[in-house]
Amino acid sequence: MISPNLIKDLEALLGAENVFTSEADCVSYSYDGAVLPSKAPSLVVRPTQTEQLGDIIRMCYEAGLAITVRGAGSNLSGGTVPDTENSVVILTNSLNRILEINTEDLYAVVEPGVVTAQFAAAVEAKGLFYPPDPGSMSVSTIAGNIAENAGGLRGLKYGVTKDYVMGLEFYDYMGNLVKTGSRTVKCVTGFNLAGLMVASEGCMGVISKAILKLVPPPKASKALTAEFANVQDAGNAVAGIIAAHILPCTLELLDQNTLKVVEADQKAGLPVDAAAMLLIEVDGHPAQVADDAARVEEVLKKCGATAVHVPGSAEEKNKLWTARRMALPALARARPTCVLEDATVPRSQIPTMLAKLDEIAKKYDLQMGTFGHAGDGNLHPTILCDKRDKEEFARVEAAVDEIFDVALKLGGTLSGEHGIGTAKAKWMEKETSKGTILFCQRMRRACDPNGLLNANKITGI
Repeated sequence: MISPNLIKDLEALLGAENVFTSEADCVSYSYDGAVLPSKAPSLVVRPTQTEQLGDIIRMCYEAGLAITVRGAGSNLSGGTVPDTENSVVILTNSLNRILEINTEDLYAVVEPGVVTAQFAAAVEAKGLFYPPDPGSMSVSTIAGNIAENAGGLRGLKYGVTKDYVMGLEFYDYMGNLVKTGSRTVKCVTGFNLAGLMVASEGCMGVISKAILKLVPPPKASKALTAEFANVQDAGNAVAGIIAAHILPCTLELLDQNTLKVVEADQKAGLPVDAAAMLLIEVDGHPAQVADDAARVEEVLKKCGATAVHVPGSAEEKNKLWTARRMALPALARARPTCVLEDATVPRSQIPTMLAKLDEIAKKYDLQMGTFGHAGDGNLHPTILCDKRDKEEFARVEAAVDEIFDVALKLGGTLSGEHGIGTAKAKWMEKETSKGTILFCQRMRRACDPNGLLNANKITGI
């Protein structure tokens, strides 16, 4: 039971309208985008000023409550789901101010709950560019992106969230404000604590402010789509483009199962008869764009593309790219349960990984659609099933085990952008080592002696 005195103290700090204790409210924050057992917190709080975070953390930590921070809840590995009932969820969606966009020094300062797409649009309105673009960017928040080191469609050329974090402010388990990094291009004052916080999944502290790098936008871009009669040719084309030392800003793959489901949902004119489709965009100086596009088209045809198409307008291009971003929501609506993974392999291993995914789907008699950021090796094999069918879901779990085994054997990783959370913690030692797990556990104990910050995530404590 939560102490009535604690609730009164939190209501005095935040206002009663921002402290939620009813069963209905708590259940609403018991799940995220992952297919995992839900656990309702005992309490949900919604700060409206970043300065309140320190007091909330101190009060809840002293009361022995496990603390989970939640932005939009779009997490796909259980990172925003409490792992114990004696817990509090801290919502950051009201901490959503863009504090500064500096067009001279190319940085921005934002609060944790700023929605990624809204921030990118505000930056674009100032004539600048914030490249990270996770598929959930229309709802996901900046601090969530940082906590998971989110990637996106442009990650191949522009990198991921970590590449744009210049500095952070966050609160530790005692409620102390920690500042790291700066507004300058170079800063080596003290430990790289911002680097520690990136991909920490809420296990080290609670982010209250971020300083983010901005870049000039590309002067030109050109989009192409390519259709293939088999997935292996598409995989070979991806590897061929990279081997030709061409670096598109976007190089996405959708297999036929995904194309059919997304087209039925979006009516975007996708080629549902193709075994696979690539969405490609090159950008930069106009002359370089023209040269890269021509070389990409040459590789596509050499690798067996049955059709190469250049969208005739920005509207047509945006329609196709929006359809790609809607792949997961469309797949999720096709069956009661959607199990999305993000096993990632070296780019040269994409053709092999695609072949193995097809074998696994057939072996376990499962409906699987594969899409993702093929240009950086980050595939999203997505299994459509019904978790209520225990026999079917047992096959799903066996298939997922095999998917990760294959990815690791090919020199890949458990997660390219979704994080570990609770969903993938059991495989951590397979990719790393027992020493790695122990080292991370010691780090966590130093930053969180009682193991209450996003308890039991990643390393199991």
